[in-house]
Amino acid sequence: MTPARRSSGDSARPLAAGIDSSTQSTKVVVVDAGTGAIVRTGRAPHPDTTEVEPHRWWEAFTAATSGLLEGVSAIGVGGQQHGMVTLDEAGEVVRPALLWNDTRSAQAAEDLVGELGGPKAWADAVGSVPVASFTVTKLRWMAEHEPELADRVRRVLLPHDWLTWRLLGGGLPVTDRGDASGTGYFSPAQGTYRGDLLKHAFGGREPELPEVLGPAEPAGHTPDGMLVSAGTGDNMAAALALGLGEGDVVVSLGTSGTVFGVCETASADPSGVIAGFADATGRFLPLACTLNAARVLTATAAMLDTDLAGLDRLALAANPGADGLTLLPYLDGERTPNLPDAAGSLHGLRRANMTPANVARAAVEGMLCGLAAGLDAVRAEGITVRRVLLIGGAAQSAAVRSVAPTVFGVPVVVPEPAEFVALGAARQAAWALSGAGEPPVWSGPGQRELAEGDVSVGEELRERHLVLRELVHQVAPRRGEAR
Repeated sequence: MTPARRSSGDSARPLAAGIDSSTQSTKVVVVDAGTGAIVRTGRAPHPDTTEVEPHRWWEAFTAATSGLLEGVSAIGVGGQQHGMVTLDEAGEVVRPALLWNDTRSAQAAEDLVGELGGPKAWADAVGSVPVASFTVTKLRWMAEHEPELADRVRRVLLPHDWLTWRLLGGGLPVTDRGDASGTGYFSPAQGTYRGDLLKHAFGGREPELPEVLGPAEPAGHTPDGMLVSAGTGDNMAAALALGLGEGDVVVSLGTSGTVFGVCETASADPSGVIAGFADATGRFLPLACTLNAARVLTATAAMLDTDLAGLDRLALAANPGADGLTLLPYLDGERTPNLPDAAGSLHGLRRANMTPANVARAAVEGMLCGLAAGLDAVRAEGITVRRVLLIGGAAQSAAVRSVAPTVFGVPVVVPEPAEFVALGAARQAAWALSGAGEPPVWSGPGQRELAEGDVSVGEELRERHLVLRELVHQVAPRRGEAR
């Protein structure tokens, strides 16, 4: 639990701290509030589980920030979205928090969608069609399976809300519209909770919810006087750190993959492909998620008895298009309602193309085509994709960097690796500290623009992917997808 730290010297200007309380760990960055220059960092792990006692987050926060917060004037928390933290009348935790990746509420999600008018009704009400990750489905599961515990619940918080509440020393909990938009009972378009949906999901119970603060509105101060910002969800914090502007779309290649950009209008996608979130600046953040991103590469490398560096070498040795091999990489199903139980498929096998290099190339192209479908989905929500910012662990792959501009068909830049969620939380804290109308202008991490791809090859690859998806899984092209 000893935090790792580094220092780039002291800052004469105020310092701001950002916390990333993720599924795996707590990460902290302390920055110069005026420039965003990193001064100190720390980290501590979380339990590897899908439900956790919230006090373990506080233990990790305490370890990660040990010795780092001296001289810090403001702090903000970015947290994993969707989780369910339940408190009783005395503010004690009722049961371990269920995290976004706990899927026991999958049936509850299906039931709720059917009970309240179907996918379009939900999309119109809260911008998203609930799936097992959403807080509202976890509350339904609790109401059905743990009714005695549900009866004790007086407040429902998100992970970042709970940490902010602890920082403030108690009192009335607060949240922001970005993280609230992932609950399934908050309308981003209207900026209000949907208490009727919460009550229905929770078996008629009406727990208290955190007050929703504005993007730069302070939540209060810690007992020792440090300003605490509203905090936000992890995707919203990353968008704030990257300073997304019009036409910027992030493709994040972690274990799962996300595609998101900012826009001025709220989304309501009844297909469930797009989650219609709010962002951390007062705008909106339509987001597409796939379960199959970097894990496609690790699984293929294991199948080929190599490591990720070896997979890179194989993929780069193959021709674009993998001599006709196409991978539909649904190795873990998909997050969307129409592909929850889909399996991966490798098509176009012939004796002449059954080589490790072609399989490696098909894995890279298939993974990126899945993310390109996410780009098409955000286009359908009104975002003109002018460039892609490629982040996440798999963005460091040489094969991914080579193929991405071809598949995406737009300029691709790779920001230098950074703790974007923690940096976004720090930028929000600096914003709240400044009292300004806009967040501080930081230079941000350096970026490398990748070489342009072959547009015609990319179109052929995406078309092949769409045709096979329709053939194998009977999924017709979505709005915005070429056919």
